This record gives sequence, structure tokens and C-alpha cells, in this order.
Amino acid sequence: MKDTQRLILLSNDDGIRSPGLWAAAEALSTLGYVVVAAPREQQSAMGRSKPSLFDKSIHKETKKVGKQSWEVYAISGSPAQSVSTAINQILPRKPDLVVAGINYGENLGSSVTVSGTVGAALEGASYGIPAMAVSLQTPPEFHFSYSEEIHFEAAAHFTAIFGKLLLEEESRRAFDVLKVDVPAGATVDTPWEMTRVSRSRYYFQKVYLGKKVEEGELSYAPIDAGQETDEQSDIYVVRVKKHVSISPLTLDLTAGVNRAQLADQFCKRIADSCK
Repeated sequence: MKDTQRLILLSNDDGIRSPGLWAAAEALSTLGYVVVAAPREQQSAMGRSKPSLFDKSIHKETKKVGKQSWEVYAISGSPAQSVSTAINQILPRKPDLVVAGINYGENLGSSVTVSGTVGAALEGASYGIPAMAVSLQTPPEFHFSYSEEIHFEAAAHFTAIFGKLLLEEESRRAFDVLKVDVPAGATVDTPWEMTRVSRSRYYFQKVYLGKKVEEGELSYAPIDAGQETDEQSDIYVVRVKKHVSISPLTLDLTAGVNRAQLADQFCKRIADSCK
């Protein structure tokens, strides 16, 4: 790696063997030097968790991508642990960009806090690094697969486009992560829209306490697209309009309320505790 090259850290939650990860690696390699550090095993729906049951051990592997052989790092840990381990133990310096994806399955609505893809990007952002989480809409039966029936060309295209923007200083303003969701069937010409994260749950639970889950059976399914009416939301744009959704996220979870006014309202109810 040349000192002048941009350094990009790439991770995911589907694991080191995911074709979506390698589609992103090829796309991002046009922008800089890509280091891949991803979970050894499938780690979907881990959010930003850092379970103590993992030893965070690092396993160097060689992966053939296109015509090149890549040295990659398989981490015994969650997506967030993979990112933090790479930043603190693997990379020669702080990366210029952290990317998570490309995920098998869209990450929309209030369900994004469950996503290991989004969790990995948030972890990168917590180090003050521009970050992006990229997901591709797929049928739920493919969410835990490495199926070659899923094509990542369009998602890889948008990964490179928005990755390039994040590497440009002027694009980094009042957000920490770009959440990119690409609809099934998208092409490089599919329009994109800036969206907000819907307050609606996107996945609902199908299997309940006391019911045995059969092998291969999914315990969840996405909501009916007709339930979302907010035309500016990520769910509506991906599911109804079938456009690419770009949602800017922030680590600051503080509600955008007038805090002084809210404090006054509370003081009227609990006056004895107010100064």
C-alpha cells in the first residue's frame, strides 16, 4: 500500500465467505487500498453487540477476487468486533472509510438497530471515521445463504459511487453513517433518493414462544409494503418506488426536542426534584 492511497476497511455481517462482501471489495478497490476484516461465521442480526463469548482471534486467509489474490482477515467475533479489531490491531493507520456489506437482505425501518451490517458501520463511525452500510433487497430465504442466484452488480455500483463521495471531505457534514439499500432488480441506472428511517417495524415475528422452529424455517418476514405510507421513508422508497434509498444516520440518539422546554414540563409534574 502506498502512503498516498486511501485506506478502506471493509466488513460485513454475513461472514468472510459472502459473495456480497467480495462484490463490494472489487468495487471499492477502484477508490483505494481495501483491507477486508469480517466475521469468520454468519453473524446477521448482531446489531452493534460485542458478545464476550467470542475470543476476537484473527485468522489470515487468502481469497481469490477476480484475477487477484487478497490477504483477508477472518475475525472470531461480531461485525462490530471485527471492525474494532481491525482498527486497533490490523490496520497500519486509521482508515479513511469503513464500509459494511453488501448484505443479503434489506435493512429498513426501526429494524436497522438489529442489523449487524448497520452495527459494523456505526462501530466504524464511533472512531470518527466516515462509514457506510450497504444492503441489497433479497427474498428472506436467501438471507442466510451465499447463493449465486443473487446478483450484486448494481449494489456494488452504488457502493463505489457513495464510497467516493464519503472519501471527499466536503460530503461529511451532520451525519456519521450512510445507510444504502438497493432494491431487488435494480440496475446502475436505478434512481436513488435521500430518505429517512421509517419508525415502522420492518420485520415481524412469525414464530412464537412454545412453537418449535423447523430446520431452515425463518422466524420472521417483512411487512406488507402497503403498510408504509410515508413517501420519504426508506421502506416506501425501496419497497414501493423500487428506488435506491440513502439514509444519513447519526450516532447521536438524542431526540430533536427542546430540552429546556421538556425539562420545564417535567418540573411542573415533579417540582420537588427540580433546582
